[in-house]
Amino acid sequence: MRVLVVKMSALGDIIHALPVLDYLHQVMPGIEVDWVVEEPFRDVLEGNPLISRLHVVRTKVWRKKPFSVSTRREICTVRDTLQERDFDLVFDIQGNLKSGLVDWLTGAENRVGFTKETLQESINQLFTTRQIPVRPQDYHITDQYLRLVSVCFGKDFSKFSLSSDIYTSPEDDETARTLLATLADGLVFLFHYGTTWQTKFWFEEGWVHLGKTLLETYPDSTILLSWGNEAERAVVTEIATGIGTGARVLDRYPLKGFTALLKKVDLVVGGDTGPTHIAAAVGTPTVSLYRASDGRRSGPRGAIHVIVQSPLSCTSCFRTECDKDDACRRSITVEAMARAVEKALAG
Repeated sequence: MRVLVVKMSALGDIIHALPVLDYLHQVMPGIEVDWVVEEPFRDVLEGNPLISRLHVVRTKVWRKKPFSVSTRREICTVRDTLQERDFDLVFDIQGNLKSGLVDWLTGAENRVGFTKETLQESINQLFTTRQIPVRPQDYHITDQYLRLVSVCFGKDFSKFSLSSDIYTSPEDDETARTLLATLADGLVFLFHYGTTWQTKFWFEEGWVHLGKTLLETYPDSTILLSWGNEAERAVVTEIATGIGTGARVLDRYPLKGFTALLKKVDLVVGGDTGPTHIAAAVGTPTVSLYRASDGRRSGPRGAIHVIVQSPLSCTSCFRTECDKDDACRRSITVEAMARAVEKALAG
């Protein structure tokens, strides 16, 4: 059997979908699984031994020049490659217009997607031949993806022990080992301050206080601080200065190199953002904070992962801006985060 998974973006959502690969290979040994992904996120999937072929698309580029010769040529190449694979099943776990168009380009007879209630964009229904409803117990986003895929095989995903991983090269791993060899002998914590929405950030003084608390609690430890853009780099530099000796701002790493480092640190602390989910996917303990988003829906699960949700009644509002932003940030206390770190390490 040959199947296609259509999950093109974004980084966190692709990571949440990784257990689908393990499920498919367990339920159908010998299956070939292809995957369609947007170009900026290809490194998450490239080299994964559970993927037979990775199909890379560039929809943002295509939308900017929809009638150019290069766009038409690239789309035709994607179409021809997908149709040559002659898929038995296409699983659209993206659920919007662009993924629906990819479904259509495959020419496959059996294209499975979500019902209207779960879709990001209801127009997606026009491109799937079977729609799968999620169940009330499928609250976590990973369970929704697994529900869609598992129905076609008639085997409940909850009965399986599923794992995920992100491939890194020996060179990436060696670079990470070299960095860690320069640190003290204690625990290595990684703080990732940045995220996409303002309503997902934590307050800067909290990071400083937490860093000092951890260095006092766990002597000879090191706190590494990562960043995603120049604005974040400036902030984490100030946070590192506030923490003092034991804190170190990282250089910018490519995704594979950063993933190799995340595999080797002892614990990652961050918000609802890609690096936190990458760390969880590769088996590193995490503590993650949630304000506008819902940790029960998208947070890492398992004994080594602890989520800290804002105690405000309006939490999980999914708003990208809010007049109460500062109060919401400070509603997650340093004490709560420190207890979560202790719990995650014990787990």
